[in-house]
Amino acid sequence: MGKCALDVARACNYYGAGTVEFLVDESLNFYFLEMNTRLQVEHPVTEMITGLDLVKEQIRIAMGEKLSFTQESLQINGHAIELRLCAEDPANNFLPDTGTLETYIRPQGYGVRVDDGYEQGMDIPIYYDPMIAKLIVWGNNREEARLRLIRAIDEYQVKGIHTTLPFGRWALQHSAFIEGKFDTHFIGKYFAPSLLNTPDAASIQAAAILAAQIWQESKTAQLPVNTTAPEHQWKKRRTLR
Repeated sequence: MGKCALDVARACNYYGAGTVEFLVDESLNFYFLEMNTRLQVEHPVTEMITGLDLVKEQIRIAMGEKLSFTQESLQINGHAIELRLCAEDPANNFLPDTGTLETYIRPQGYGVRVDDGYEQGMDIPIYYDPMIAKLIVWGNNREEARLRLIRAIDEYQVKGIHTTLPFGRWALQHSAFIEGKFDTHFIGKYFAPSLLNTPDAASIQAAAILAAQIWQESKTAQLPVNTTAPEHQWKKRRTLR
């Protein structure tokens, strides 16, 4: 595929950043799909496994300068996975959602990268693409990257709108994804909105705190004392307590 992609670029004398896409069948036969004469939304994956700044290189080319590297000098290091964080509701056929980012806290840590254009308190309007951010992680291998992405999703705090974070977490834990045995029919084959109806970590923590508070209040609550009641009634009330 790499050779064919280069042949496509040479055939039209293409100069600049671009991507060539193919479809691959079960027998690993590949077929030309399209060429995009720009950087793709997945370009951070390439940057994280090569250490290159593709945006910078694209600007250099536009200025008439040469690339800072050669094809022979490129090396792939580790594995990277990207998740598109979109203002969409996976439980409602992935329909776009709008609202205010009441909470927006990015995940942190080694090997975690977030490319976004929003801040907490900003509105998500109806006029643009629903993608809010790109969450990219790097690992020494695919499994490490997969687990790191799950952890990053758990740390990503977004409230006020529905997002694709729950779907991403579900997909990353599905056996077909783990084994790499999936195709373009992944959602149709395996996904159902009911699979997302599980409480998140924040909800579980809030429920635990509330339960502890109710238990503590019931433990310390004092029953009203009737000082005019006979002694046997007072003893009976203490027994009931």
